[in-house]
Amino acid sequence: MKIEITDQLAALSHPQRLAIFRLLVRRAPDAVPAGEIAQVLDFKPSTASVYLSALTRAGLITQTRHGNSLRYAFNPSAAQSLISDLFLDCCRGRPDLCSGFPERTDPMPDRTYNVLFICTGNSARSIFAEAILRHEAGDRFNAFSAGTRPYSELNPFAVEMLASKGIPVDDLRAKNVSEFQSDAAPKMDFVFTVCDRAANEDCPAWEGQPISAHWGLPDPVRAEGTDAEKRLAFQQTYGMMRHRILAFATLPFNALDRVSLQTQVDDIGREKDFT
Repeated sequence: MKIEITDQLAALSHPQRLAIFRLLVRRAPDAVPAGEIAQVLDFKPSTASVYLSALTRAGLITQTRHGNSLRYAFNPSAAQSLISDLFLDCCRGRPDLCSGFPERTDPMPDRTYNVLFICTGNSARSIFAEAILRHEAGDRFNAFSAGTRPYSELNPFAVEMLASKGIPVDDLRAKNVSEFQSDAAPKMDFVFTVCDRAANEDCPAWEGQPISAHWGLPDPVRAEGTDAEKRLAFQQTYGMMRHRILAFATLPFNALDRVSLQTQVDDIGREKDFT
């Protein structure tokens, strides 16, 4: 049964339902447990359930069951259909009337790209990403990292891990994401969140509409036990991040349009089970 555009707009017209929808867009391609959604947005579980059901009926999000847990994810095909219907119905397909719709079909230009990795503390995961990309493909990418609530110092196990891999660490430092949101900051081509907490935060849209994706990884800083056990956690996170960075760096950017490239970086974020 075809879902009417009016039903989808009605589902998004409620501010709390819109907040859930925006959260799941930021967390895409993850399927997020209902309890986590309620906790992040400070909703009662019963209230969140009602909102989630409405968005699911409108086709804007999908529901899957994992054991006893229901998980919800952004449905990109439904969102694309909604935007397309709005463009054709309200604007009659005329770009001169709806010039706010960005062109997404042109391939990426062949140049050096600016890439920003964001996590909460900017002490391990995003630092790994910045350092690895700079080390492995610094001739093609300008790599940066930042935190939404950065620590004052980098995690010593993260610094030790990078140094052991022969990756320079002298110029690495914890930075606040606000450094990259000023007019004087470099304009980003790609913005990746590498922890769930950073992705959950509703930050302003980035100028220039960079391609963005969520590459959530376990936080090695939370590892407990002996130093050897902590180093193992950092080793595993480093390995997962390096795998993703190498996959990203080898994408044929000048042969992909923006939609295809977005799909590729989302697919990289879905790879969870390698070390």
